[in-house]
Amino acid sequence: MEGSWKGIPAMLVILAGLAASGSSYQIIEGPKNATVLEGTEARFNCTISRGWRLIMWALNDTVVLSITPTEPIITNDRFTSASYEEGSNSISEMIIHDVRLQDTGRIKCSLQNSDRDASAFLSVQVMGELLIPRGNLIVPEDKPCNVTCHALGWIPLPDISWEIGMPVSHPSYNSRPEPDDVQSAVSVLTLTPQGNGTLTCLANMKGLNAHKSVTVNLTVVQPSWESSYQNEVRKSASMKTNKETSETNVKSGSENNVYSPDEPRTAKLASLTSESLESSVWEQHRNGQPYQGPDHRWPGPAGRPQVSFIMASPKTVRNVTLV
Repeated sequence: MEGSWKGIPAMLVILAGLAASGSSYQIIEGPKNATVLEGTEARFNCTISRGWRLIMWALNDTVVLSITPTEPIITNDRFTSASYEEGSNSISEMIIHDVRLQDTGRIKCSLQNSDRDASAFLSVQVMGELLIPRGNLIVPEDKPCNVTCHALGWIPLPDISWEIGMPVSHPSYNSRPEPDDVQSAVSVLTLTPQGNGTLTCLANMKGLNAHKSVTVNLTVVQPSWESSYQNEVRKSASMKTNKETSETNVKSGSENNVYSPDEPRTAKLASLTSESLESSVWEQHRNGQPYQGPDHRWPGPAGRPQVSFIMASPKTVRNVTLV
């Protein structure tokens, strides 16, 4: 009985020695919080004293990487490691490649046979799309106008601002989240243009040195030119109506029976003429050319008038003699 009691202190000494050797290594400094952009890399460092046997890295409580003194144990190619020596300590670095939004969460560094660990938080941001829907703009000079910029699919929503590369007056803008989409925002720029130039919408990521921008050209026109353009479009529509009325009247005369009228083709040609006029007006303005209106001169009558209408096909001619 006495011998057994003498063995107990010896066993306690052995257990104490094992505990001391098992806790001889520790985490000196754990990883730091990080905010990264989706699709990039995230890096976390864990500084440990010498004597460690196994380091484990976990993402949201799931071990994704294990490291021994001789080599890492990689189970997922997106999670790799690097090791460094710093004095008498070791630094274990975990690298997350092609970071995804679902990687957002708690990063933990821990040691085998130890209840000690150190953790940090990974925040992942998403850069979405940025666009000005109408693209390049043509607006009247010295008249207020609005330009809208949309940021779509951003996490979190960016800070939106504008750069104005043209002479303007009274510029201001208002940015707000889209009411039906928590990942989108809209910014409306109001200004009075006084010359040609560019407008740039910028979206800046919060907490990151990253941004996206979109630029459009803005061309101003004189209000008188715009009024002239509208008048020419109205004249074109009026000419089309007069032509249709004239065709209706000549049908009451002596008409060539061989000719077969093609009403839909006439209407389509008149429509295309109107569209062509509108396109020509805008094209001449964009090329810096003064607007040239249509020639309204008509050949005068010679004796009993004979009227010819040239249709879309050059082979179709209607000859009408007025009685």
